Amino acid sequence: MSQHYDVLIAGAGHAGAQAALLLRQRGFAGTIAIVGDEPDPPYERPPLSKDYFAGEKTFERILIRPIAFWAERHVTLRLGRRIVAVDASARTVTLQDGDAIGYGILIWATGGAARRLTCSGHDLKGVHAVRTRADVDRMIGELPGVTRVAVIGGGYIGLEAAAVLTKFGKQVVLLEAQDRVLARVAGEALSRFYEAEHRAKGVDIRLSTTVACIDGRDGAASAVRLETGEALACDMVIVGIGIIPAVEPLVAAGTAAGNGVIVDAHCRTSLPHVYAIGDCAAHPNPYAGGATIRLESVQNANDQATVVARDITGTPAPYDAVPWFWSNQYDLKLQTVGLSSGFDTAILRGDPATRSFSVAYLRDGRILAFDCVNAVKDYVQGRALVQRGAIVDPARLADAAVPLKLLAAETADA
Repeated sequence: MSQHYDVLIAGAGHAGAQAALLLRQRGFAGTIAIVGDEPDPPYERPPLSKDYFAGEKTFERILIRPIAFWAERHVTLRLGRRIVAVDASARTVTLQDGDAIGYGILIWATGGAARRLTCSGHDLKGVHAVRTRADVDRMIGELPGVTRVAVIGGGYIGLEAAAVLTKFGKQVVLLEAQDRVLARVAGEALSRFYEAEHRAKGVDIRLSTTVACIDGRDGAASAVRLETGEALACDMVIVGIGIIPAVEPLVAAGTAAGNGVIVDAHCRTSLPHVYAIGDCAAHPNPYAGGATIRLESVQNANDQATVVARDITGTPAPYDAVPWFWSNQYDLKLQTVGLSSGFDTAILRGDPATRSFSVAYLRDGRILAFDCVNAVKDYVQGRALVQRGAIVDPARLADAAVPLKLLAAETADA
């Protein structure tokens, strides 16, 4: 065994980096190492499909901390290394080169890998995911020779990439298998608004559309062929259809797992001395009615890192954080607070035609979430209503002239 660390963190993304940072902030004096399978130090992933792809931020500007920070805090970075096996009884991990590392506590923060197409042509040159810096660097390198791009997937990644590509003057077709974009995460009003915005910018959005295969020429993608038989010529394909949690070594070690590694309210796995946090951790979430879910967000990564750092340093507190997300497309800033899944009522605040409005999501009369487009006040003031699961007068909620802070104050007094 080449080394032993008091805390070994698998994964150099937001969750892993934040866990190391918070342990030091909370006075943890033991040895800490982060093992990451990418060659780069911890960096922010959300800008990959936005500012970094658009060339508006350099890589140095999306680093979570400057590279010198980690050495100053006595956090060892072992980059370009991948953990392939975990022995929970011996408290060791094995790297892909056969090297073994011992640990006192293991924090599994590996996130996930981009879900790939399985049809023929999925591995052709010019077919890309948007998950790592290397993914985006490859796309940027190819862009000068690209005129037409097919984006597969109408979630946030696909829409953000389409927005950047349109700014670059590319011809973009976006293919979504469901009957609207953002179908998994938002109500119809928000979906139709974003469809209209993208179409107004020239994006050809095809809904209820299934891909059969990718056609190639000389080893590179040349067209996306649909189930209907239609072939859409393109020079680049971007696939944004979700991630697969990177949990195989922990599952092989015997941890309880489902859609990710199953953890309790303190982010503990079923294996002794092993935590899991971030995109790969399936946790009971109070804002999802207590259901066990995975959240792919910076908020979740950071807040679960806080839970683990508190647990390790002897001041445990369960995970109880209001979920929030954001997406930048063109000059539109979408901010979401809460989880809208399972809503039975959606109430529109404001007029989408003004490009500043919100959608409130309710179940059984209680507020679950808000989607706020260019409406920062609603986002900030709506948090208290989501946190309480407040019941408010639907007519007043629909009136954009009534500040949400007023509704929050009224429900607090009720």
